[in-house]
Amino acid sequence: MPDTNNIAYIFPGQGSQKVGMGKELYDSSEAAHSVFQEADKVLGFSLSKLCFEGPEEELRLTKNAQPALLTMSIATYQAALQLVDKTKVIPPVYVTGHSLGEYTALVLAGVLDFPSAVYLAKERGRLMFEAGQKIPGAMAAIIGLDETKVKEICLESGTWLANINCPSQLVISGVKENIDKALEIAKARGAARAIPLQVSGAFHSPLMQPAVEGLIAAMDKLNFKDAVIPVVANVTAVPLTFAGDIKTELINQLINSVQWQGAVEYMVKNGTSVFMEIGAGNVLTGLVRRIDRNVRTINIGTLAELGNIIA
Repeated sequence: MPDTNNIAYIFPGQGSQKVGMGKELYDSSEAAHSVFQEADKVLGFSLSKLCFEGPEEELRLTKNAQPALLTMSIATYQAALQLVDKTKVIPPVYVTGHSLGEYTALVLAGVLDFPSAVYLAKERGRLMFEAGQKIPGAMAAIIGLDETKVKEICLESGTWLANINCPSQLVISGVKENIDKALEIAKARGAARAIPLQVSGAFHSPLMQPAVEGLIAAMDKLNFKDAVIPVVANVTAVPLTFAGDIKTELINQLINSVQWQGAVEYMVKNGTSVFMEIGAGNVLTGLVRRIDRNVRTINIGTLAELGNIIA
């Protein structure tokens, strides 16, 4: 069992979705079953069927993937709590998530209840998709170049740094022709890989500005509370607790870079030595290990892994 006072819960973002995710939890856990049913009710369609059966191209759509991943993470967490002695579960000192995963963290932190969060995730996904239709854009991953070199490439190509995931793994956003130019420059300067991503817009860049007004309107319908667990922000990589600051973070996150590496480094510097990824896949624990090999990572995303919440 991890020592107390040094664990962070982390939640995956778009790209970790997979057809079939959550089905065994739904069938085996009353708690997980209830979470998926509540999401279906809030959204007005069978998100659970889409998660369990696909089709993959529908699940991959931004407006579906975002609420699906949030639901999967919360269902996994609730199933784990149902399975184990809750007195043995160590509460996190920090919660955070990558992009959409930050919305999941807000549920664990008590900022939003689950119905509000899944509604907001759906609206965010819809608004981001529509922004991508208004101002078409693209994203690409650059592997093997440091942040300074990628920033130089962005300046030369008219693109923006969208995600700083870990040393030598960065993502850029921009209009397609500029992304193509950036990829050519990156390859010429020794990038190990420079690959376009399958997304519907230039996320985490100023090209998402058309989504801002709609997200503000959606948030204004909801009751945000101060966080009971600090939420380490994507944009600033520091913990937030006040509701007003968190709302500002969610808006800024749409049009600014996700500082995932900085967030992990902040938590490690402040005593975190165990990172528990809750939900679909293991992308974030992989990134955490690349950032700091001295920390311990734990995954909880399948029925067999639920007991890891006290491991």
